[in-house]
This record gives sequence, structure tokens and C-alpha cells, in this order.
Amino acid sequence: MFPGRLGLVQRVLPVYRAPFFDALATACSGGLSVFAGQTAAAEAIQTTDLLEVARYAPARNLHFGQVGSPLYICWQKGLLRWLQAWQPDALIVEANPRYLSTRWAIHWMHNRRCPVLAWGLGAPASRHTLEAMRRPGRQLFLTQFDGLIAYSQRGAEEYRRLGLPPDRVFVAPNATARRPQNPPFGRPLASAERKLVLFVGRLQRRKRIDLLLKACAALPLQLQPELCIVGEGPALQEFQALARQVYPQAQFVGTHRGPELEPYFASADLFVLPGTGGLAVQEAMAHGLPVIVAEGDGTQDDLVQPGNGWRIPPGDLQALTNILHQALSNPDRLRQMGRESYRIVSEEASIERMVEVFVHALVMTVEGFKLKFGS
Repeated sequence: MFPGRLGLVQRVLPVYRAPFFDALATACSGGLSVFAGQTAAAEAIQTTDLLEVARYAPARNLHFGQVGSPLYICWQKGLLRWLQAWQPDALIVEANPRYLSTRWAIHWMHNRRCPVLAWGLGAPASRHTLEAMRRPGRQLFLTQFDGLIAYSQRGAEEYRRLGLPPDRVFVAPNATARRPQNPPFGRPLASAERKLVLFVGRLQRRKRIDLLLKACAALPLQLQPELCIVGEGPALQEFQALARQVYPQAQFVGTHRGPELEPYFASADLFVLPGTGGLAVQEAMAHGLPVIVAEGDGTQDDLVQPGNGWRIPPGDLQALTNILHQALSNPDRLRQMGRESYRIVSEEASIERMVEVFVHALVMTVEGFKLKFGS
């Protein structure tokens, strides 16, 4: 337990984070309040203001520039008023220097001798022409924090390379699902039937379903799988049109959530995420599925290991085709890798594990803060 009142600042509150915040709230003796605002125009993020255990405090987000662009910045109105009302003993914010109001929150907390931790992906080098100018500012911004929680080991190492003390950097594997309670589905060790490849997610161009369709079509006829695509989105018609041309046996079954997804996970042999993003990887692993994912920001590095799946270069059709051929040629190995997926989610990457790391980081940071100020 964290023995105090915790505040947490998010630019927005995605639906998928609500279970984690509620679980974290149960581990805080004084409760948890989440301060978050709304998305910018055209952002494809499903948000919520409903929390069962944690408290939600609405922010008014002022967006300047386009989200995702190098020049985007955000100001969250009402932040200091919320801090004054909630009076947190510790604060967690996003490790993003573009959220300008965060600096005010840091000063407010430090003036009251209360610690501030940041939570983020890491600090990867950018190829943008402004990188050389921005990196010193990012380093200065990050050194203001009393602790940093990274999504992955890669992210933690990036923070350390900026000069942050190793004992102030913690790793909480990014998780969106709770620790599985039931054993994975009992799939046969081998089968002569066609294997089922599954994708679950929002259908956007960056998900690269086009690569998945083309890779399946390039396989030898005897290895070509059933392909089930769960989800909807702005690129649905585009992907359906391509499927009719290159892989007409692909099935687009629409959006399904929660218990509705169970039959799809139960019948699948392999889960594939050919593009960026994707929150269903952990859920697929919890159902005992091996996975293929495109390498991205490092959040998948700790989750997808040689024992349970493959990471491929993004946008590489040949690599995806080769790995699909390798995976579908060995059903026995697929089953073994599926069992390892289940073990990883059960022991290393779950909401419960994230809560454990967050509480540990909070307790260690508060203790260090007390030693520093002698209080």
C-alpha cells in the first residue's frame, strides 16, 4: 500500500486505462484522484470519465498545434485548483515536456515538499531537425522529477542515458488487462486443418492490415490460414477492397469487446499485429496465443520474447511473410509458445504487476524525499 493520497495527471483518460487507475486507487490508503481532459479534434482515442474506485477530476485541455506534430503543446486549465483541493502526498504526471502546465504542478508540489514522479515511454532520439535544440530542454525537464516510471526496459535505459540516477528509474511493463484467472484454452498439439490467424484492433492505416493480407496471400497454398479481422475504423472499406483483390477468404467480423471476443481467441492459433499500436496483444497472450508484432517504441520488447513470439521490422512485408511461414509450419511450437505467452502475462505483465511497481516506486521515492529534506 502507498500510505497517502495520490494525484495523477493525464492529458486524456483512455478507456483502457480505467481498470489500472481503479486498481491503483485500491492500493492508496488516501485514495487516488485522476486529473484529465478531452482529446483534440480528430484524435482516435476512446476516452471515459467513469472510474469505479479512483476519482475523476475534469481538466480543460487547450491544444496548440496538431497532436503528434513536433510543434504540438498542451495546457491543462484547472490543474493548480485541483491540486489545492485534493492536496496529494505524491503526484504522478506524464513525462512529456509539451504539456506546459506540468511544470507548475512540479513547483507546487515541491514547494510543499511532496514528490513528483513521471511516467512515460522513454526518451528516444528523434530524427527531427529540432532534436538537437530540444534534447537539452527535455533532459532539464526530466531531471526535475523525483522518480521516473518507464513502460519498458528500453525506455528505462533511455532515461538513464540522459543522466538520471538508476535508482530513481523504475520499469512497469505496459499492461491493459488483469492477471488471467483461468488456464488457456486446450488446443490440440497438432492439426492438419488450416490455422486461424487473428487480428483485433481499430482499423486504421497505421495498423497495416494491408501487409497482413499480402503476406497471407504470398504463403504456399497449403499454409494459407483463415484470417479473422476483428474491429472497425476509418480504413475498413480500404482494407476490405484490398482483401477482395488479394485474399478474399479474409473475414471482417466487426467490433467485439469483452466476452464477445472469447470465441475468437479460443479458436485462433496465432495473433498478429502488423502495424503500430495495439492493446489486444496482452489479451491474446492471456488466452495462450503466440504473437507476431511490429517493433515500435519498445513497449512490446518485454512482452514479446523469443519464447512466445516474434518482433518484425515495421513495414517489412517480406519479414512478415517469412515469419508467418515459419510459425504456421510448426503447430507444435505454436502451442508451446502460446503457453509461454500465458506465463509471461500471468507473472510479468499485468495490471496487478503495474500496480506493484507503481506502489514500490512511490514508497521508495517518498522515503528518499524524506531523507533529503529530513522530514
